[in-house]
Amino acid sequence: MQYPQVAIAADIHATAARSRLLAVIVAPLIAAVVSSCATLSADGGFSAVQDIVRDRGGAQARWSRTDVEAEGIHATVEQLLARPLSVDDAVHIALINNRGLQATYAELGIGETELVAASWPRNPGFTFSHLQGGGDKEIERSFTLELVSLLAIPLRTRIERERLAVTQLAVASEVLDVASQARRAYFRTLSAQQAVRYTAQVQDAAEASAELARRMAKAGNWGKLEQAREEAFYADATAQVARARQAAMAERERLIRVLGLSGAQVDFKLPGRLPDLPAAISGEKDIEARALAERLDVQAAKKDVESFAASLGLTKATRFINVLEVGYRTKSETGMPPKRGYEISVELPLFDWTGAKVARAEYLYMQGVDRAAAIAIDARSEVREAYAAYAAAHEVARHYRDRLVPLRKQIADENQLRYNGMLIGVFELLADAREQVATVNASIEALRDFWIAESDLQLAATGSSSGVNRAMNRAAAR
Repeated sequence: MQYPQVAIAADIHATAARSRLLAVIVAPLIAAVVSSCATLSADGGFSAVQDIVRDRGGAQARWSRTDVEAEGIHATVEQLLARPLSVDDAVHIALINNRGLQATYAELGIGETELVAASWPRNPGFTFSHLQGGGDKEIERSFTLELVSLLAIPLRTRIERERLAVTQLAVASEVLDVASQARRAYFRTLSAQQAVRYTAQVQDAAEASAELARRMAKAGNWGKLEQAREEAFYADATAQVARARQAAMAERERLIRVLGLSGAQVDFKLPGRLPDLPAAISGEKDIEARALAERLDVQAAKKDVESFAASLGLTKATRFINVLEVGYRTKSETGMPPKRGYEISVELPLFDWTGAKVARAEYLYMQGVDRAAAIAIDARSEVREAYAAYAAAHEVARHYRDRLVPLRKQIADENQLRYNGMLIGVFELLADAREQVATVNASIEALRDFWIAESDLQLAATGSSSGVNRAMNRAAAR
């Protein structure tokens, strides 16, 4: 609602000394404000994001804003793709080549422009009128400047600076999330790639068994039931291979999307197997404290509350005087000496004595405090859950590596000796080989789950949940 304007205008036949006095009062104020105005930085605030990501063990992120920078990124990607891709290489490519992430980086530039705009005073106003008739001519000029706008610049600048800090945390959180996506997609692709090879081995064993069954049945040494069982197993193994190949293709395409690859780049090579399981896992000590200190959504929530507090202070300071303008005014009439003076315009809040503006700011502040507390609670719970999954995945993978796979190998060796001694037949040997391959496949999946759990733990300890994105959206909306 627009408030009615009550203008207090005074045309004073003042001397030149009074005009100079007005200039002496206003000019230094303008000069002081302009000297403190912000300007656009060379990197749009991106260096702060790079520092946040680097401190949390992330790869070097790069923002492509010019053709030269785009060419440099393309050359780096081509160099990394020339060799079998490691997980660190995949993360590096994702952080510099993912186009969705590049679009997110633009939020920094947008936020910085808001900061610069808030640090500069609003444009002054100039009014000129010319009236002529009956041989008389009247010219009136006025120049106005909002004083409240000048006085509120430091507080407005502080608010926008806090919003930019929230945006930087949000963008850094997105960077870490994309890095985690790249890691998960990388390990899933390697696991699926290995699964294809081992299901193909099962298919080969099933095919050999089915062919032998057909020959024995043809010779009259085997019944139709036994032959049908071997044929069914072979058909099922063939379907498993088709599903494994499709899953491997889907996982590879997910990795391609995260890395932002296209054209000939999609033909990159990967290692033949997953990384080995580490001998031990990291300790659980102070993991909750680390999450509260380093998680970006927690930091963003704190910044959000600080911004609300600053906004509340600004609302209280200007709730009664919304616009205060001071200006210099001259008036000239035909045959009359020029008139000089000043004009003050005040917007009176005749219909805003309910305190609604201040109450709204206070409610927003209390909402921000409660939301920050909720995010902190979620952070502690999420990092405990992630660590439990990480420890359990390591235990399962270690169990497969140290117990189940060696036992299956021992059984296979013993059965090979028995087969050589003609104590068991070829079908028993092939069945045992199928079971061994199934155990190896389960071991691969357990190792994959560990590396994914390790990636999830890193994100839970230093990254964020969806809270930081909510904070960024609120900061942009205010």
